[in-house]
Amino acid sequence: MDVLDIVYKTLIADDYIKSLANSRIKFYEYPETGDVDNPFIIIDPMDDGTPIDFADNTWTKLEFLVQIDVWTLDRKTTLNLANSIRDVLWKELKFHQIKGPNEYDSGIYRNANRYRGSLYREDFNNL
Repeated sequence: MDVLDIVYKTLIADDYIKSLANSRIKFYEYPETGDVDNPFIIIDPMDDGTPIDFADNTWTKLEFLVQIDVWTLDRKTTLNLANSIRDVLWKELKFHQIKGPNEYDSGIYRNANRYRGSLYREDFNNL
């Protein structure tokens, strides 16, 4: 199960997020300070998924921890984009937010939050 792909597709399905950062939603790739002329969203998995919820001696879900950073030149844009990400991940995937740091350096605002949630496994038909 590719949680990065699932989170990415969930984020770009939202019109507001897509309008601000569509081509700048990356996995693992942090922008250089001089490259942040438009908003960037960086998705990093904190683990590969932990089996949870068992039935008939088989796990039924994986629990994930994902960090999502928002980098922009404007404090309010950073906050609004981070809040939209929080709301979309809760509404669509039931991933809840774990607050991370808000930082400012060299004219760049960064908001980093972690999200924890679980997804049902997709391979039951292959067991």
